[in-house]
Amino acid sequence: MTAFQDTSEVKARKESASRWFAELRDRICTAFEALEAELEGENAERFAHIPPARFERKAWDRQDDDGAPGGGGVMSLMRGRVFEKVGVNVSTVHGKFRPEFAQQIPGAEEDPRFWASGISLVAHLQSPLVPAVHMNTRHIVTTKSWFGGGADLNPIYPDETDTADFHQALKTACDRHDPDYYPRFKEWADEYFMIPHRGESRGVGGIFFDYLESGDHEADFAFTRDIGETFLDIYPQLVRRHMYKPWTEEQRQHQLFKRGRYAEFNLIYDRGTQFGLKTGGNVEAILMSLPPLAAWP
Repeated sequence: MTAFQDTSEVKARKESASRWFAELRDRICTAFEALEAELEGENAERFAHIPPARFERKAWDRQDDDGAPGGGGVMSLMRGRVFEKVGVNVSTVHGKFRPEFAQQIPGAEEDPRFWASGISLVAHLQSPLVPAVHMNTRHIVTTKSWFGGGADLNPIYPDETDTADFHQALKTACDRHDPDYYPRFKEWADEYFMIPHRGESRGVGGIFFDYLESGDHEADFAFTRDIGETFLDIYPQLVRRHMYKPWTEEQRQHQLFKRGRYAEFNLIYDRGTQFGLKTGGNVEAILMSLPPLAAWP
């Protein structure tokens, strides 16, 4: 595309992407609700006052700066006995970038119109032994179009097997599409998920990609879908490994300190947070990523 346009081909691509993100959301929510129902033993007794949780959904609408309708989204939030707080949000928004922000977005410098759809997930667990996680994928259209996203693991107590399996799953997915993707996108994640003012990473990494536009839209979309499928396969496995293990209040306190680091990154550096706030998104949905409780020494 040389200018922002809604040809039949572009419309079909947009509809296909937004439909996929919603379908993936539904399947993830079902898988996470199953984990809630499976919990038993000491940790189930610990949270006997909390029934197996289910997601609650809340729709929201967006208006552009001139008051014109600008799309919207649906928040899916669950607070339970395995997942202390997990959000799986989807949105499809459109409008015009504000002038100062348009200069930072490819293809928006001369024409500020945009369309964006995506899924964003952040899970904070009750148990300090179960790793927190983040995953998102998105499709953005200006006078250019591209995919972006990734997934990264944020354990309180890193586990070598978990880390290796998470990365191997992502590598296998990447290798199905391009052998250069995994090393390139892993390095991008290692750089992106650093907390500069702390001089430390917020987790054990994963992959991060943006501005993916190879010239083959269907191939790029297939890769984006594969990342979602891979996440849906590997992450519940990691949760099941640890969700039955007993944990201490000392470990819980360490969890709260690590969550403080997570909050710092998301509020200061996260691209999704900045994009949402600067395009008039729903603040509650944008800040869904923040942990329910956190602490600082």
